[in-house]
Amino acid sequence: MARPLRIEYEGALYHITARGNERRNIFFSKTDYEKFLHYVAEAKKKFGIKLYAYVLMSNHFHLVVETPAANLSKTMQYINGSYTTYVNIKRRRSGHLFQGRYKAIIIDRENYLLELSRYVHLNPVRANMVQKPEEYLYSSYKSYILNNGKSIVDESQILEMISDKKGQAKLQYKRFVEAAVGREPDDPHKNVYGGIILGGTAFIKETLKTIKAELLQKDEIAHSRKLKTGYGIEEIVDCIARFNKISKEEIVKNNHRELRKLTIYFIKKNTGATNRQIGEYFGGIQSSAVSKIVERISNELVNNRKLRKVIVNIEREMSHVEN
Repeated sequence: MARPLRIEYEGALYHITARGNERRNIFFSKTDYEKFLHYVAEAKKKFGIKLYAYVLMSNHFHLVVETPAANLSKTMQYINGSYTTYVNIKRRRSGHLFQGRYKAIIIDRENYLLELSRYVHLNPVRANMVQKPEEYLYSSYKSYILNNGKSIVDESQILEMISDKKGQAKLQYKRFVEAAVGREPDDPHKNVYGGIILGGTAFIKETLKTIKAELLQKDEIAHSRKLKTGYGIEEIVDCIARFNKISKEEIVKNNHRELRKLTIYFIKKNTGATNRQIGEYFGGIQSSAVSKIVERISNELVNNRKLRKVIVNIEREMSHVEN
């Protein structure tokens, strides 16, 4: 069977779903749900995605995300790959956790985003797991109706479709979702074109033009080495060198061994670069060695307050760098 077409372009909006292999559970405990959301939060940081809605069911999940940097495949590879590795280690298993590749439908935000968010948030109610959507712990719904402070969800875009006053928007959104409780679900996906596009006629035509343009440029894109992330390797190395008042060549050439390892860790955590790309940049370090460096620094951060402070200071310095 041919792989489903992946449409990737800057600013694309997707409804993503993935199911457990043979429809088996993918979440087994509260910690598992939290770990998955941790990887989603990490993906937001690494790849610059925007998360508009999510729900994690026992054997599948839904995400509504935007990719400003046209990097859906890398994002989902990171999330699903990281979570699969976590589950396999924890449960002493091997093999696939998910049933094939994830499904991604590109969404017309003007006509379908609001309705899609309601559809996602009502999943637990339709499955008779709860009576009210706010009773379900593992969805983004509470971020839309409560003032919970910091959230991994970028709810402002959907709320602003309802009202420019946040409090009023939250109240009206709650009413909008509750209005669909107990009635036959209005599944927006019944209007999906070609299995990959959900939108009006004009949106479908424009998206098809984009697909053709992207396919024509495929070879050029494949040879491009620029990382489509918030920061690139060069920016991070430059920033850390500047912060430590040394040249970036001194870091790359291993004149400062511990600082070099810290730089590798920081690149891995803040870009979409692979271990191989990082290793090549630093003169041919093996991918396995890059992985061990990142793991060692991660473990050391748990008890090393001084090292944590260094990381915070570097992140503060990076916040002044223009992407």
